[in-house]
Parts: sequence; structure tokens; C-alpha cells
Amino acid sequence: MRRATILITAALLAGAAGCASTSHHAGSAKTRTTTVAPTSPPITTATTLPAAFTGTVDAFYDPPKPLPAAQPGTLIRYQPVSDVGGRTTWRILYHSIDAAGRDQPTPGLISFPDAAPTSGDWPVLSIGPGTVGLSTRCALSRTGASPDTFGTDGVVVQTDYIGMVDGQLQRYLSGPSEAHSMIDAVRAARNIPAAHAGTRWVAFGHSQGGHSALFTNQLAKAYAPELDLLGTVVGAPAAQLTRLYGPNDRIVPHVVELLGLFGIAQDHPGSDPGSYLTPAARAKVPVLEHGCMDQIIGAFAGMADHGLFAKDPVTTEPAATFVRQNDPGRVKAPSPILLFEGTEDTYVVPARAAAVRARLCGIGQTTQFLSLTGANHGTEIIQGHEQISAWIADRFAGEPALDNCPAK
Repeated sequence: MRRATILITAALLAGAAGCASTSHHAGSAKTRTTTVAPTSPPITTATTLPAAFTGTVDAFYDPPKPLPAAQPGTLIRYQPVSDVGGRTTWRILYHSIDAAGRDQPTPGLISFPDAAPTSGDWPVLSIGPGTVGLSTRCALSRTGASPDTFGTDGVVVQTDYIGMVDGQLQRYLSGPSEAHSMIDAVRAARNIPAAHAGTRWVAFGHSQGGHSALFTNQLAKAYAPELDLLGTVVGAPAAQLTRLYGPNDRIVPHVVELLGLFGIAQDHPGSDPGSYLTPAARAKVPVLEHGCMDQIIGAFAGMADHGLFAKDPVTTEPAATFVRQNDPGRVKAPSPILLFEGTEDTYVVPARAAAVRARLCGIGQTTQFLSLTGANHGTEIIQGHEQISAWIADRFAGEPALDNCPAK
């Protein structure tokens, strides 16, 4: 049986965040079995904030121990980063719920207009970023760079995902954890009075973020019924995880598949990711704990074609089941999707993107497919930026979404 290649642009994102160490040992992680409720508890918004965090950036990612119980989206702490061009950007740490049903401190960024809206509240854009690594030291929020607004006159949040704090690993490609991270970032925005964040929102994700966005689209209504997801933008997503699409679909290093094995395992008790590796690969597992993408690729690329896996996680239980459970796009949702891809993408090849489209159209999901001629995985967002921004603006304006699925 063919190995699934988990499709993330590792080379593009290798230098996206600074990297150092954390103390969690991924290969030995064990957790208890719990069940995720289909919806989170009834959510109320806060009217006051904790005092601004004044410690170091590193200390920001060391959450309180024990973590006080709170509703998803409740702010744990925030740290002002910048106030430029009429927008304020904060580093935030908020409560979310992982796929095992556990309350988790989750970092990210929020950017909001300094001015209050002339009426009502601001709309919210929630972004799921691409691959940076599993360690907290790789979190994009550490850079303090404001997330792309895609022309949105309103609030923008960008999660780092559950697990990007001291003592943990990111829940990489664990669909519910990724989706909850994106949804609860919107709730966190609504708990910041100065942000004036409303309930109307759009989700965006590319590459790993595309995987996150697909799960967000299918889980948002049940998980956060008080919010109104107007649409989801999905770029070159990691999906169809058990399939390969020809010789051009084999260039992504198997070290990225390794990230998925360890990331999903954090949410699935009984899965021992280290047991799938050869002794030589197991000896390098600490790089996953300490390194970001450049270090991870450097450590594992030499054994990508052989010497990495002692048994195939895609065909060997329990990992094989976890891969299937975290393959998105199988559930129809009321919010429409814009799915975009580049014709020269060699990481998420056009045939894979077409298969994702076919899956979405096959379940009756309202989907607009945008093919960007000549774009590759690193240029798709740039080339499609104007069209993506217009699609998002149309959702906030209440315009009907185009569905260009083939006629049945």
C-alpha cells in the first residue's frame, strides 16, 4: 500500500520562527482517554481584562500551573506588541479544548483597529498558519509580526495552535485541536473589549492551515453556535492523506509525515509514535522537541527515503485509524468554501487539490474552486491575494457565494 505524504511546504516555512528548546519528550507522551463533546459549554464574553503581561517573551509561553479552569476563549494573558497604522497588535494566550477534551492554554496574535466601529461590532478573520515545527519556540506569535488582514476592516486573529506552549508539542494535523484553536481565537477576540469583535467571522488557512480551515468549517457550527461563520478560505490543504498522485507527488520529505505522526499522537492515548521509527530515527526525536523546520529537515532528510520508519504509520494501527480520522472535507457545512491551488504546486499537486474539490462537491458542500496559473506553493497566496480578499469582503457584505462544482 502506498505511503501517504502529508503535504506541507516545509522549505517555504523553515525560517518562519526562531527555534530553541522545550522540555517535553514527544516519544514517551501518554494521556488518558476522554471524549470531546459536540459543543463547548455556553459562552459568555468578558467585560474586563487581566493586567498586561510584563514578563519576557519566553515567559509568556510558560502558562500558569495548574491552569485555572475557564471557558474556551477566555484570555489567560496578553502582551502588547505594536500600535502602528491605526491598528493594535497583541500577543495572546487563551483557553481552548484539544481533541481529547482537555482545557489547553493556546497562544496566538490579535490585531484590531484602534478606532471603534461606527455601528455594531467589527467582523473577525481567523487565520490558521502553515507549518513551522512542533516546539513552542517556533510559534509565529513570538515574532510579533501582524497577521495579514486580506483587506478586512476589522479584527484579525492568528492562532499558533494548541500545544505551542512550554512542556507540550503542537497538535499538528489533529483536526479538532486545530479547529478549536481557530474558533476559540475568535472567542478570545470577543473577550477583549477594546477590539469590539462581533460574531460574524471568516476562516482562512493555507497548507497545514488549509487542513485546519477544513476542519474549522465542518466543526464550527456545533462547537461554537453563538458565532456566525460566513465562509472559509482553504489554500492547497493537507488532505486526501492516504493517497499519492503520481511521480510529482513524492518530493515532500518524509520528515513532514513524521510531524503528523507525533502531532496527532498528542491527542490520541495509546499511540506511541516512537514505536513506528527505526532506532536511528528514534535517536533524533529530541530535535522535534527543540527544533523548528530547518533543524528538523536537517536532522531527518538524510533518512527520508529509507531508515525513517520501522513500520508504516499509514497502514499500521492505531496510527492508521488516526490518519483516517484526521483527513478533512467529509462533512457538509452551511458556510461556503473558497478552495485555491497553484498549477505549479509540487507540494500539494494539482491532482490532489482536484481530489479535495471532488470530495467537497461530492458531499454537496458549496465550493468555489480557484486555480492560479503558474503559482507554486510559495506564491499561491501572493498571486491569489486580490481574489481571496474580494471573496472575504463579499462574505462580510452578505453577498451570495459562488458554487462552481461540476453539475451532477
